[in-house]
Amino acid sequence: MSWRPQYRSSKFRNVYGKVASREHCFDGIPITKNVHDNHFCAVNARFLAIVTESAGGGSFLVIPLEQVSGIEPNYPKVCGHQGNVLDIKWNPFIENIIASCSEDTSVRIWEIPEGGLKRNMTEAILELYGHSRRVGLVEWHPTTNNILFSAGYDYKVLIWNLDIGEPVKMIDCHTDVILCMSFNTDGSLLATTCKDKKLRVVEPRSGRVLQEASCKNHRVNRVVFLGSTKRLLTTGVSRWNTRQIALWDQEDLSMPLIEEEIDGLSGLLFPFYDADTHMLYLAGKGDGNIRYYEIGSEKPYLSYLMEFRSPAPQKGLGVMPKHGLDVSACEVFRFYKLVTLKGLIEPISMIVPRRSETYQEDIYPMTPGTEPALTPDEWLSGVNRDPILMSLKEGYKKTSKIVFKAPVREKKSVVVNGIDLLENVPPRTENELLRMFFRQQDEIRRLKDELSQKDIRIRQLQLELKNLRNSPKNN
Repeated sequence: MSWRPQYRSSKFRNVYGKVASREHCFDGIPITKNVHDNHFCAVNARFLAIVTESAGGGSFLVIPLEQVSGIEPNYPKVCGHQGNVLDIKWNPFIENIIASCSEDTSVRIWEIPEGGLKRNMTEAILELYGHSRRVGLVEWHPTTNNILFSAGYDYKVLIWNLDIGEPVKMIDCHTDVILCMSFNTDGSLLATTCKDKKLRVVEPRSGRVLQEASCKNHRVNRVVFLGSTKRLLTTGVSRWNTRQIALWDQEDLSMPLIEEEIDGLSGLLFPFYDADTHMLYLAGKGDGNIRYYEIGSEKPYLSYLMEFRSPAPQKGLGVMPKHGLDVSACEVFRFYKLVTLKGLIEPISMIVPRRSETYQEDIYPMTPGTEPALTPDEWLSGVNRDPILMSLKEGYKKTSKIVFKAPVREKKSVVVNGIDLLENVPPRTENELLRMFFRQQDEIRRLKDELSQKDIRIRQLQLELKNLRNSPKNN
């Protein structure tokens, strides 16, 4: 019997990436040069938000998606933070509400007016203070309205109830900076990666660690829940400093199910999972390519499909929610790629080639929609509920009617679980101490330059005064 290569049938084996034409890209954007490992970009069906380079604080742009021409240098910004903006995320249920976090230790909630900004926005509708150090990550709960998670450099994850504008729970199980957070489908579990080289699965309401893995051979950076498969995927670095991915059983993190080396490059690998198509996308920071795989329920679990290639390196990637895709073009995923060198945001559509122009039921199953399944009080009381699903055929243009109402509250000490969060400050990390040292050195140099300029000016005035005194008129 002659040998034949193993053939695996898949409807996604021919998925390809299509870059938008130049007139559909966003040009002239001063993308931030911050080296923090985040995407600095968030997108929904109405707006694109990008963290920008700015002086004297942190700011980000919010651009309506239909406005794809070049962005003017004086385009209005959201600029209320006193420090660099490190992460931004759109509310999944209210399309004009966005959360941001910053080096100024605050989390802020902004309401973007209909049609976008007409002038700079400096006043947030809600300012949240509870972290004692800068805040690196924010995540909205996937099924509950007005529940927001924030992770700070104080090693804590705070759970905010935006109905009252206060932190209601605190997860305090990490011993170093939290790198990534990911929820399972109904939001009952939270997976985190940390600089202490541990992967954790946490019950968020109690803060109890259900599973923990010490990743010595696979140094984890990013984690993502693979839908309702009860599996996790992490990206990281092997003991030989090669980029690597690992698949885990969420109920047993003692050993990964599989580990696979990707390449020897150094950029961080960002994973993106599409639960509707069971496709995994891997995009490296500083790379120009995006690899994609299909996730299966049986070994080998991970099947390589193809690779999208581009010469322009990406700083970060925003992802369009499912209800914002073009189903008539068989688009199953869309990235918004940040190209820093060109000041360009480039949409990349992942398309399943089909001859028919009719709606393709098999590649667009029912998907999580824009209505929350729970209220904050229900979720905090222990209720779990799957997301409310919608059909992209009939309801994908439907907008949510939920309106955000900011609570009125006074500033006071922030006490959670009997602990005043602003009084319990962990020791500063070596990187933060170095950053403070260099900032102080810069400030000293600036003051010396100012003194030198003033000294020169004084000498000039003295010389002018001497010349006036010695002039013939005065004699």
